[in-house]
Amino acid sequence: MAIAIKRLTGEALKGALNDLAQLRITVFRDWPYLYDGSLDYEAEYLARYEKADHAIIVGAFDGDTLIGAATGEPLAGELEAFKGPLIDRGFDPDNIFYMAESVLLPAYRGQGLGHRFFDEREAHARSLGYGEAIFCGVLRPEDHPMRPDGYQPLDPFWLKRGYAKLEGVTVSFPWCDVGDKVETEKPMQVWYRRL
Repeated sequence: MAIAIKRLTGEALKGALNDLAQLRITVFRDWPYLYDGSLDYEAEYLARYEKADHAIIVGAFDGDTLIGAATGEPLAGELEAFKGPLIDRGFDPDNIFYMAESVLLPAYRGQGLGHRFFDEREAHARSLGYGEAIFCGVLRPEDHPMRPDGYQPLDPFWLKRGYAKLEGVTVSFPWCDVGDKVETEKPMQVWYRRL
């Protein structure tokens, strides 16, 4: 069966949040995020998309099942911890669309869906008049004990998409790692491109 890609906004977005929560818990449990998530945490975290003007979920569906998703929203509505480092560097958050998470079940990888996630979010951002886009990727030490042998970071894919690291610009976000009891702040590298 072919995978259907749908742009979800408004009520359709709200209706997909529970499935998105489950996907995030499943996919982000793996390296490099090591996220030990819960549905309660997800409900609180994802509620921001219900309130955000112009938020989007790009959903990948196998039949009626959400097997992958990518989200985005205007940076101006994000937490100060995300906006602050960019404002400090002279960027205008009112012109930047934030490409948040991308999650895809392993069985569906390598079929071009990652490109579709970026294509659809970038087109959505452009249609709203945004001229720039960012996303963040977690930074983990090379010698982290849970780093899998042979792990290949996604940097080449992101570079091919036209994004570049904003050198010296990182943000942080807390979550509980697998095996931990408390949340800790995780540094995240900011990637940027003009649309």
